[in-house]
Amino acid sequence: MLLYRFLISIFASVVLVSTGLREGRSAVAARLGIGGPRNGQARLWLHAASNGELASARPVIEALRKARPDLPILVTCNTETGCDLARKMGLEARLAPLDLRWIVARFLRDWQVAAHITLESEIWPNRILRMPGPVIVLGARLTERSARSWQRLPALARTLLSRIDYLSAQDNNSRARLLGLGLPEAAAGPVTDLKALYTPPQDLMPDADLMAAYPRARTWLAASTHEGEEETVIAAHLKARTAEPGLRLILAPRHPARGDKVAALLQGAGLEIARRSRGEIGAEVLLADTMGEMALWYRLAGRVFIGGTLTDRGGHTPFEPAAFGAALLHGTDVANFARPFAQLDKAGAARRIADADGLAEALTALGDPADQVRQGQAAQQALQPEADLDALLAAILQRLPERSGMA
Repeated sequence: MLLYRFLISIFASVVLVSTGLREGRSAVAARLGIGGPRNGQARLWLHAASNGELASARPVIEALRKARPDLPILVTCNTETGCDLARKMGLEARLAPLDLRWIVARFLRDWQVAAHITLESEIWPNRILRMPGPVIVLGARLTERSARSWQRLPALARTLLSRIDYLSAQDNNSRARLLGLGLPEAAAGPVTDLKALYTPPQDLMPDADLMAAYPRARTWLAASTHEGEEETVIAAHLKARTAEPGLRLILAPRHPARGDKVAALLQGAGLEIARRSRGEIGAEVLLADTMGEMALWYRLAGRVFIGGTLTDRGGHTPFEPAAFGAALLHGTDVANFARPFAQLDKAGAARRIADADGLAEALTALGDPADQVRQGQAAQQALQPEADLDALLAAILQRLPERSGMA
């Protein structure tokens, strides 16, 4: 633990300086755990790394809010984009406190934290060890490399994992590694990939103007693209539109801050563009350079290319576009979601491409709206969740403090 305290102190110093330079005093105060209400209202503290992890937990969050309205949820994230998404979901949100003992103690005290839920790989020692109430980890992920790092600190790993009341891993390998490091069998729940529980939000619907400008059967979406992928998307679109006049493209970069650069690429290719960040609409290409609106674009597109699969990023979730019944297209790098992509490919429920020519051919092959619907339905069938949201919710509720114990 001494080594961890030394390392986290160095890390905290770097984070505070960078936060102060980029985001100002209020962000630094949040990182220091300053600013709790101290109003005696107990809270459930839910932590997610950023907006992607938070979005995957939306069904669980909504179910918890209905089941325990007496226990408000406070969300913390490592990024402001994650906090922005939480606020759009109607939740209290702030940047996560640094994992220093005195900061965590202040945060827990001022926010009257009664229970803590953390997502995926966000397992922070001081937060867990100093929590007075139950600790729950959902969708836990532990790579082989991370497991080897923890094996160098066996005592800390055992102490930390023994403090967890309930953990659902997102895959069997992560579950086995965590058990091997000291997670009690009694705390290990069934494997649950939170992203597989995704359901389309009903509070985010395209308006009539968007639907008229981008009819689903003639619109395709390049979702969560990274640097180096937009060129492939643009080349594919230019080729595909020769076979399908009137084809529309919605291009949604993973990081909207890259909007100007992506716009320059599109304009350099001679494409007419509308930028969502400016409220524009109607052009052949809609550049979706905003946060938190991906559900809109999934609803509008009958064909979806999943970004991050033509780079070394490992790909993004196929569960979300599948939930909207879109025909799925993806590249060869799917390491982050190897199992669901394998299920899709085995069922013939997605098309794997390697370059712009392959992407254009796949788009053209799916030009018939009926084919888009058939492949979308096949994707939904192939990705049916193995875990049950009701069972997961019951396991969480069983471990939360009773209502009578709330302040």
